[in-house]
Amino acid sequence: MKNRPPLPQHLSRHRYHALLVRLQIELVKLQRCVIERGQRILVIVEGRDAAGKDGTIKSIVEHLSPRDTRVVALGPPSNRERCSWYFQRHVSHLPAAGEIVLFNRSWYNRAGVERVMGFCTKEETEEFLETVPGFEAMIERSGITLLKYYLNISKQEQKRRLADRQRDPLKQWKMSPIDAKAQKLWKAYSEARDKMLERTHTVTSPWTVVRGGDKEHARLNIIRDVLWRLSSARLRSTVLTIL
Repeated sequence: MKNRPPLPQHLSRHRYHALLVRLQIELVKLQRCVIERGQRILVIVEGRDAAGKDGTIKSIVEHLSPRDTRVVALGPPSNRERCSWYFQRHVSHLPAAGEIVLFNRSWYNRAGVERVMGFCTKEETEEFLETVPGFEAMIERSGITLLKYYLNISKQEQKRRLADRQRDPLKQWKMSPIDAKAQKLWKAYSEARDKMLERTHTVTSPWTVVRGGDKEHARLNIIRDVLWRLSSARLRSTVLTIL
């Protein structure tokens, strides 16, 4: 996985599934090593509404052992959680030995939706951006390997996907009141994203930005990157990676 040739620009449905299965087989092999070595893997998947987070995570975990894999998608904080240390409700979901945990959104809500929608103050956002690098360095020193991905899509693509959710009864569970404001607040979300990436991309916890306009390419690229990073000695980079 060290030499990662680029994916073909256009993939047929058959070719996509063939490549996906090959990568999923490698994920199963990787998980076996994670379990045997007692490693702790944490993968954060962030992005705008309709960026493809659910489908990406599903493609990663589809054939992994459910006993050793967890997907964490936390809802709004309770009253008690709002009065606690911000990271506290996430800590209990961190991986134990032999586990792979994927966060579908994470503590980075504070730098994104909470900031844009006014669910937290500017001071709370600044405190988060100031302290999160130290928090992530701490959990990595404890032995957790942290991978952070941001799925990036265009305003037009988000508009198309949100409209598709409204039309498709099988996708309407994904809809939320926040979706209706996603397009109107596009600029604010863009500014929040840029500031988040600038302040929280570090040598020990780098971000990888993934072009998410093509869902199939995005899924394959993320899986390939996960395999490469977890099987390569080059786990750290000071340069923001864009797939």
